[in-house]
Amino acid sequence: LIEGRGKPCAAGRMGLNFGDLYMAGLLFLNAIAVLNEERFLAKYGWSTAATDVTMNPAGLKSKVIAIIKAVRLVMMWPLIFLNTLTVAFKLVLG
Repeated sequence: LIEGRGKPCAAGRMGLNFGDLYMAGLLFLNAIAVLNEERFLAKYGWSTAATDVTMNPAGLKSKVIAIIKAVRLVMMWPLIFLNTLTVAFKLVLG
């Protein structure tokens, strides 16, 4: 309580709830989806052109590259929908 006035302070909400986990997951998926393979990933050797994924499919690097490609391919339309829904929810309910 703030100075005994009966109002809960902002620091009183210290728990991690479902909304926070949803926002963290959505931000993480958005971050993966917007990675540009030619401009960003190729600089660090994480593009499919720099690494032949079929040569060493058991390696960690090839698995991460495959997951990045899968997220960008499969999650494009669901991310558009989820982002629109989240923005509308935040505008209406704050």
